[in-house]
Amino acid sequence: MTVAPTDTAITETVENALLGGRVRLRQPARGYRAGMDAALLAAAVPATPGQTVFEAGCGAGAVLTQIAARCPGTRLTGLERDPAAAALARDNAALNNINDRTTILTGDVAAGFRALEAAPADWAIANPPFFDDPAALRAPAPGKAGAWMADDGLAAWTRFLLKAVRENGRIVMIHRADRLADILALLGAGAGAFAIRPVQPFADEPAKRVLVLAIKTGKAPLRLLPALVLHDRTGAKHTPEAEAILRGEAALGW
Repeated sequence: MTVAPTDTAITETVENALLGGRVRLRQPARGYRAGMDAALLAAAVPATPGQTVFEAGCGAGAVLTQIAARCPGTRLTGLERDPAAAALARDNAALNNINDRTTILTGDVAAGFRALEAAPADWAIANPPFFDDPAALRAPAPGKAGAWMADDGLAAWTRFLLKAVRENGRIVMIHRADRLADILALLGAGAGAFAIRPVQPFADEPAKRVLVLAIKTGKAPLRLLPALVLHDRTGAKHTPEAEAILRGEAALGW
């Protein structure tokens, strides 16, 4: 997820271990820090050796580093508009010994994919900011504003992804469940063969997130997959299924 642009380097960071310690991630000590959504997005990209993955709004590289650990032999590119976050993503690539197959670009999704003069990827993925209406929520802290507010709206992100992926390539997004209709309508301009996986906080509560897969120029019928339930009522932090994903022992198949 992209972060708000800053004019200064990120001087204070914390280091987290992801995927059971297989990934080390340095993130800003203040402001937006990646968590469950990044883990789920990475788990939903089953890229194979030799394939390319492009992430729009990569932030500090939480998704890309996890994909690198899950999918050996893939080549990864991230786009981030905040220079300080992009620099941290490059540092995290080096920290995890994947800088030889990872490229981090500094730029804005709103400028469009063609502005990058890059080749379309096999996979184009994103965890876009969840809101594009400032009236929809209380003003976030400055360090979190870019992660929560999409200055140019969800349409700018879907347009970007449709251009960033090759013909018959895969697009994967994670977003709020109540934006599902908008996502399908916007991606439907150039993609199809949708697969949707709801993500529920508890089995008896509505989904708060959805993972959406689309194939560029795909024509197959839409598939609604079984929901992933994150928590149960037993007191454990996560369900066994969610815990296996967080530890890197399972993936989210399509």
